Amino acid sequence: MISANKHFAKSALLLLSVLLPGVLLFFSCKKEITGSESVVSDSTLTTYNAINDTAWLYTQEIYLWYNYLPSSFDPQSYSDPNAVMEAIRAYSTEQGFSDPVDKWSFAIKQTEWDDVSSGISGDFGLGIFFNAAYDLRVSYVEPASPAATAGIKRSWRIVSVDGNATINTEDATIDRISTAVYSSSSTAFLFRRPDGTDTSITLTAATYTAEPFLLDTVYTAGSKKVGYMVYNSFLGDVDAVKNQFSTLFSNFSSQGINDLIVDLRYNSGGYVELQNELANYLVPVAGNNSVILTEEFNDKYSRYYDTTIYYAKKGSLDLSRIFFITATNTASASELLINSLKPYMDVKLIGRDTYGKPVGYFGIPDGDWYIFPVSFRSVNKNGEGNYFDGMAPDAIVNDGLEKEWGDVTEDCLGSVLYYISNGVFSNIASRSASDVLTNSGNKQLGGNRFNGAVTNRRFPGIE
Repeated sequence: MISANKHFAKSALLLLSVLLPGVLLFFSCKKEITGSESVVSDSTLTTYNAINDTAWLYTQEIYLWYNYLPSSFDPQSYSDPNAVMEAIRAYSTEQGFSDPVDKWSFAIKQTEWDDVSSGISGDFGLGIFFNAAYDLRVSYVEPASPAATAGIKRSWRIVSVDGNATINTEDATIDRISTAVYSSSSTAFLFRRPDGTDTSITLTAATYTAEPFLLDTVYTAGSKKVGYMVYNSFLGDVDAVKNQFSTLFSNFSSQGINDLIVDLRYNSGGYVELQNELANYLVPVAGNNSVILTEEFNDKYSRYYDTTIYYAKKGSLDLSRIFFITATNTASASELLINSLKPYMDVKLIGRDTYGKPVGYFGIPDGDWYIFPVSFRSVNKNGEGNYFDGMAPDAIVNDGLEKEWGDVTEDCLGSVLYYISNGVFSNIASRSASDVLTNSGNKQLGGNRFNGAVTNRRFPGIE
């Protein structure tokens, strides 16, 4: 039974995350079971019928667009609760958008989610991005991963994958490469280093803990000192990350930086708590005690859950402007950070449009699954936050994938440093047809990486 004045018996997970198409490949190397190919026992069907029915009941209550759900919807016609969640996306009608906006409602086995939410990965530990439609590069390497142990670096070109040298942005090719990179236990790569030499490396998947901080340093641009940090995820051990923030910003302050560049180009989300922590270091002193964000729920639950969070300034930095480097997979908590600072600072975006995910969800236990129907949207102090099409950059600059982190000649970093010295951005790119293909391919590749913004909250209304 569903009642508006009861409390959930368990804590739910509040999640602002990106779950792009194909992300379940990341969770497991096992073959996914679809309705057309599965052979299951009567007892399994009965279990899934009950789980699917429960998922549907919850969704009718807390889905942000619940009022558009059809009464004719039959949850028992779907193979599992994830299929139910994917089906409800079609009813996410939002004013100003011609197509459904929900791309994220999903369900996942609880055991798989436990690993993902804790930042524990079981893959090769490298990201891949298209530099051009036929040029696939290593975009980043996790420091503790098998890829790092093998000596692989950002900027290396992928020439072939398991002996197949076909590299392009066609869907079938991306699916093949994504499976080999993110879902296989072992894959053979042929890489081309920046000096033109090739090297064959076979990687074996292993468990490691992701490291969100990939680089931090200070540059001199003209007469100014410029801090630069590459922050790759809002996941990880919360206390450890907070300690790293403290050390990092103490260092920036001691060096007297005048400007700061935060590189979020592959950061697709993380814990809300860590997003708030970083925002508190970045906001100017004048923004202290002002609104960071407000979470808005549907009209059934707004009185229980609509929540406003306020700044509690940390550190001694008091900057009037900030630069963010963004890409197609800058999403969720990263976008929330950018949006939350806009009312208080001159915020400059350099790179590409962000992903566009201004909504979040609760993880609700359902049998041995968690279901995540989109449940709220986030807005800043000015009520801004409907960026389903992403945030456009102030300067369109290509991702300099042929350069390693921190190289001042890398397109995005170099463009910001030039602006700080000269007042205009350099390396400006266009939105060509080939560029559209490249960005579309990168958005698909980004779907194999899951990050979220997670906290605990008790959900009223379902028991």
